[in-house]
Amino acid sequence: MSTIGFLHTADVHVATFHELVAELAPGWSDRHLVDASLLADARAGVPVEERVRARLAELAGADVIVCTCSTIGPEAERAGALRADRPMARAAVEAAGGGRIAVAFSVASTQEPTAALLRDTDPRADLLLVPCLEAWEFFEAGQLERYHGAVAARLREVTADVIVLAQPSLAPVAALVPGRVVLSSPRAAVLAATGVT
Repeated sequence: MSTIGFLHTADVHVATFHELVAELAPGWSDRHLVDASLLADARAGVPVEERVRARLAELAGADVIVCTCSTIGPEAERAGALRADRPMARAAVEAAGGGRIAVAFSVASTQEPTAALLRDTDPRADLLLVPCLEAWEFFEAGQLERYHGAVAARLREVTADVIVLAQPSLAPVAALVPGRVVLSSPRAAVLAATGVT
């Protein structure tokens, strides 16, 4: 049986990705490692690349390793892991067809890595950054409905061809913004990592 390993920076992602693996790639097993301090330090401007490499090494033996955190995605990718948001970025550029891509994020440290990833995918990408920083306190308090609701309310005011939810924690927001093209990373990441079509 093939194994997919995940590096997360929040416990809430374990269940999300475990369920996606069971649904999309039932022949695969999954392993999870959570280190919230990586995101906390990255947000504070503390270099984390060495520690990201060390944590990824703990998942050695997995057939593929995915980093689900957008903020530390660049460091994880340089260490050989898959960035959970790269398949989403490709899909967003394709869906936008040269139109505007709104990038919603609730942690400031996610802005630059996600914008850089989209521009790496298409240097001509027309990006509209949509900070939803006031919502993060709800996530930290475990008030996920309020967290998703606050971001959805902000996105209803946005005009764009495609909306990208920069963090996996935002994935449920898509269902709260009907009639819009809204992309998130979890499902696309599992499909890409396992090669399921």
